[in-house]
Amino acid sequence: METVSVRYIVNDVDEAIAFYSGHLGFAVALHPAPSFAMLAKGNLRLLLNAVGGPGGASQPMPDGSRPEPGGWNRIQIEVKDLEALVAALRHAGQSFRNDIVKGMGGSQILLQDPSGNLVELFESARR
Repeated sequence: METVSVRYIVNDVDEAIAFYSGHLGFAVALHPAPSFAMLAKGNLRLLLNAVGGPGGASQPMPDGSRPEPGGWNRIQIEVKDLEALVAALRHAGQSFRNDIVKGMGGSQILLQDPSGNLVELFESARR
């Protein structure tokens, strides 16, 4: 499988690195400047850009709007024991947008990174 890159705009790149590497198992692949880092987990590259940083990802749009963190788009990480992971993350002071939702395909919850970007944690019903 090819590598897939997803870009998140964050308020603080170092804080985002600590969150993704410390809680979700990402490795730092590149951190050349305070305003940018590339993290890796399997075939996923997570590109972190600071709000208003010098790179192209943070530049204003022609209408003047600026890229900002948050929203509803998200990456999904499949986990083996969702309830245990959620309990550990809550104990570590992490924030969620909802509680665990159980559906036909499995269970999920929306974890918020320090800038409000979402990470969907998903446990498949298939075992």
